[in-house]
Amino acid sequence: METFAYFGLDVGTSSTKAVLVAPDGTVIDSQVQEHSVTRGDHGLVEMDMRIWWDEFKTLYPALLNRNDVRVKGIGISGMGPCIAVTDTNDEPVAPAALYGVDQRAREEIDELADAFGQDFLLERYDSQLTTQAGGPKLRWFAKRYPQVFASGARFYMPASWIIKHITGEYVLDRHSASQCTPLYSPETREWNADMVQKIAPGTELPRLGWSHEICGETVEVAEVPELASGIPVIFGTVDAWAEQESVGAIKNNQLFLMYGTTLFLVANSPQRVRHASMWGTTGTREGTFNMAGGLATSGALTNWFREISGERDYAKLVEAAQGVPAGSEGLLTLPYFAGERTPLQDPDARGVMIGLSLHHGRGHMYRSLLEATAFAVRHNIQIMEDAGASIESISAAGGGVTSDLWPQIVSDVTGRAQELRRESVGASYGDAFMVAQALGDVESLDQWNPVAKVIEPQDLPVYDDLYASYRTLYTATADIQHRLRTLQR
Repeated sequence: METFAYFGLDVGTSSTKAVLVAPDGTVIDSQVQEHSVTRGDHGLVEMDMRIWWDEFKTLYPALLNRNDVRVKGIGISGMGPCIAVTDTNDEPVAPAALYGVDQRAREEIDELADAFGQDFLLERYDSQLTTQAGGPKLRWFAKRYPQVFASGARFYMPASWIIKHITGEYVLDRHSASQCTPLYSPETREWNADMVQKIAPGTELPRLGWSHEICGETVEVAEVPELASGIPVIFGTVDAWAEQESVGAIKNNQLFLMYGTTLFLVANSPQRVRHASMWGTTGTREGTFNMAGGLATSGALTNWFREISGERDYAKLVEAAQGVPAGSEGLLTLPYFAGERTPLQDPDARGVMIGLSLHHGRGHMYRSLLEATAFAVRHNIQIMEDAGASIESISAAGGGVTSDLWPQIVSDVTGRAQELRRESVGASYGDAFMVAQALGDVESLDQWNPVAKVIEPQDLPVYDDLYASYRTLYTATADIQHRLRTLQR
């Protein structure tokens, strides 16, 4: 009997992960390929977009060649919003600009904010212009490559770039488009052609669709002989939203937390919600809007500490941190090592660790880093609720939930429970689920990936006191952080 499977692939900041999932939701096989970003002067954080296709060409055959299955559908997601510009022959003109960690377009942000007004942009597009917005970055490219835009330019994100190679379709999902502020209208859920003409004239716009809808079918690709033609492919989406799908966190009034290289928060709402310091977006599903937030670092902090401490084994660092009481015995950290996105929107912020004594060891420092991200989550949730978002439940996923310590600290700091699903494979699993659902082969994520655990908060008053100090510490040290930033690369 022929065995069917669904293929999901997610291009992340530090690696690309591919997975084969059986019709009952069981993971058949998976494989990861690591890569790295390039960091340059003036806030550039970029990647050669050709890497994304190269990794598909490696990972798809690797899984197919060691598993006797027939792929029934393909779903793809990737970090975003990225802006990768090509000419109309799909030849890249430069490395792709990554999401909010890339700060290249600060001049363009100021220019467009002056032209339109941040209040107007917030009211019309549900987000003000920040380093997360795709529109200013597309303008950055248009100003530097005018000859390309004069003859026609396209822009891609990781998922849409791979989809173009395997289907020939130039498409983008509506959620990803909604992060291209102010090029997309959340009211009509279509491109705003007039705004595109003002910001980056000459841009050829991709066809839009919902993340879980079929955008086309595979064609024969000489470079990937293992890829059969005629396989349905969905529009896909940004990695955090695909990971949200992987744990079923798509109900209205539900919050999704993604513990990754950066920590992402997505609150679902039946109506548009907005706040000047957050990102208002269209959801992956029709009838859903989001208020989203994101830290500039989270898993990046733990990796940084692993590097400087010389301890490569995360399990040993977790064990050391578990032996330290809540509050890290008076050690408090601001996690702004790469600036901060929401709700501060301060790319020049920098990390602070205060209260150090000779008594503190690496367990204290590691725990304090985890607590710092938890305080940042609490700050984001507070802003979301102040803006009108209703949060009745929280689901979590990502590499950080493989150990209970980090999500337990977040629950303790926020006072909120978190649901964890049986599978924590991530965005690639969500991609596989969406295409299976699009084909009518599964109705609900609960059938594939039931809730396995609920992390209940402990009542720890020390965290209320430390959270107040956390908020005060940024205000008290922001000027110093900004001055020190001028001495850094």
